[in-house]
Amino acid sequence: MASISLGEHFEQFVHAKVTQGRYQNSSEVVRAGLRLLEDYEDLAEERKRQMKAKIDAAWNDPRPSRPAKEVFDRLESLHTRTKKARAHARG
Repeated sequence: MASISLGEHFEQFVHAKVTQGRYQNSSEVVRAGLRLLEDYEDLAEERKRQMKAKIDAAWNDPRPSRPAKEVFDRLESLHTRTKKARAHARG
């Protein structure tokens, strides 16, 4: 069995959760927190895999690249249209 030190803040948090009746003991609180951490880590890893796949796809895209000026001009135009649309929506 692992012995852990939670510190005063988390000791109080765990105690409060057990007192509220949501969990029967501190082990249940810690396991719930670890399950959330595991889910978070899995999600972060999946996001990294997806991002890497998108980057790889972009690098392997056979279409010719666009000049930076063209890209920034399109972004600036989109930004200007968005600002105008928001201003119009506000009245």
